[in-house]
Amino acid sequence: MSELIADSLPATASESRKDSSPPRISVVIPLYNEQESIPNLYVAVKDALETYGASYEVIVADDGSTDNSFALLSAYAREDSTFKVVRLRRNFGQTAAFAAGFDLAEGEIIITMDADLQNDPHDIPLLMEKVDEGYDIVSGWRKDRHDRFLDRKLPSIIANRLISNVTDVRLHDYGCSLKAYRADMLQHVHLYGELHRFIPALASQVGGTVTEVPVNHRAREFGTSKYGISRTVRVMLDLILVWFLSSYATRPIHVFGTLGLLSSGLGILVGLYLSFVKLVQHQDIGSRPLLLLAILLVMIGVQLVTMGLLGEMITRTYYESQGKSIYIVREIIG
Repeated sequence: MSELIADSLPATASESRKDSSPPRISVVIPLYNEQESIPNLYVAVKDALETYGASYEVIVADDGSTDNSFALLSAYAREDSTFKVVRLRRNFGQTAAFAAGFDLAEGEIIITMDADLQNDPHDIPLLMEKVDEGYDIVSGWRKDRHDRFLDRKLPSIIANRLISNVTDVRLHDYGCSLKAYRADMLQHVHLYGELHRFIPALASQVGGTVTEVPVNHRAREFGTSKYGISRTVRVMLDLILVWFLSSYATRPIHVFGTLGLLSSGLGILVGLYLSFVKLVQHQDIGSRPLLLLAILLVMIGVQLVTMGLLGEMITRTYYESQGKSIYIVREIIG
């Protein structure tokens, strides 16, 4: 193994940065059981970054791999001062691995990519070109995607259109991990669950400017994909959460109260109709399912309004107890 690692180390790999200033670029790569890909990944990433010329660091988040991945990564990290490895205690998921890498990153610009060699690190200059134009988030677009259509491309097409319409951040490819972020934008994005694919939408909520650029996409050479069509269900549920956070995170009473008033109002209208039937037409309404529906609608309405009020109290506790602001300043001049 040591011979393999020595052969794949570039001439400049073992040299430390000549100063202690933070690097311009931090490349964050989540990884899980990719031992076959690691040597080629290391060489490709290092070659792309050395060619680009900016100061950099590479952070690989090993998400509880059970193969030989961590041993390979550790050997590279011991030989290369620009290469860091963070090992999670178990498989927490890709979002947690991204979060761990973000917490360790020191660069001004954070580049994310997958470890399976399907993303091309030589596309990093394309992302950086857009960053230098002033964009806060640059998303890769796998325009010519080399994946199976039925269980990979088709669900992705549907999900991308739905996410774009719901979040109003229109991207062709939310699922592409090759993205660039200004580090200060990520300070305001808190990741949990499986929200990593929604980072552009979450960042746009705090004023981030988003664009995309076509990037290369290659067929997987080693191992098997860790994702399947079952991911679509999780994406849909996460999308509901992102929609709520983007629209009603600081005013939950608006969504719950609106639904509650609609439900109660409909229940009252049904009740008034049944009262007319009973009092004017002298018909028996005790055995009508419509009576139960009216009562149920009013009860649900009261519960939804109550949930909205509780949500408001929790929101205020969240912001006031931690001294959090409900706004974020881009810059102050003068």
